[in-house]
Amino acid sequence: MSQDAWLQNYDATCRLAQEIAENIHERNRQQRTGGNPAKINMTLRASLQKLKQNIAQLKEGLLRASSSRRIMQPEADRRQNLIDDLLTREKQLNATFKGDITESEPSRSTLMAGGAGASGGTSANPWLINESEETKGLTFGEIKQQQQRVIEAQDAGLDALAAVISRQKIMGQEIGNELDEQNEIIDDLAHLVDTTDNRIRNETRRVKLVETKSASCGMLVVIVLLLIAIIVIAAWPV
Repeated sequence: MSQDAWLQNYDATCRLAQEIAENIHERNRQQRTGGNPAKINMTLRASLQKLKQNIAQLKEGLLRASSSRRIMQPEADRRQNLIDDLLTREKQLNATFKGDITESEPSRSTLMAGGAGASGGTSANPWLINESEETKGLTFGEIKQQQQRVIEAQDAGLDALAAVISRQKIMGQEIGNELDEQNEIIDDLAHLVDTTDNRIRNETRRVKLVETKSASCGMLVVIVLLLIAIIVIAAWPV
């Protein structure tokens, strides 16, 4: 599996920074021993300019890869940390070249350790200090496979979520249909109640009418009986 182009450019930039640090060390050695460092100073200026351009290209490449989602966010953060380390190293190299700071023995030993790794054909760099625990010790191919597994797991999760949402949609439709049927039943009951209420009012009016008629007939009978009693009493001989 071919190595990522961005990582190849990063390794090349690391080797360039390594070479610049070694040349600065050699330039300083020549200055201490009375040599003429003019030629190596010209080389260092060109190399420092090239280092600046390479770091700018790395930043641009990372921005494109991150915006197009060709890499996962953890990998983008890791690469940004690598670029930040390179920027810090570039400032240190520029300051050392201009004589603003002096190189220390631990710095030279670190550079020599990194140089041995590069000359041995490995992809190890001396500034990989912010690598996450998840990717530490993995090759680029293994990191890519790990990212692919993460993507597949996320896709499976999205599929499961889509299935849940689909089931909830079906349940919502069934509940809506049930509510429609219940509303129709309620409408029928309301119509039946209205009809029954009208019938009850009609029957109530009829009952009152019958009661009124019954009361009138009773009074008439009483009046007739009183008249008969008066006639009988009047006709009875004394």
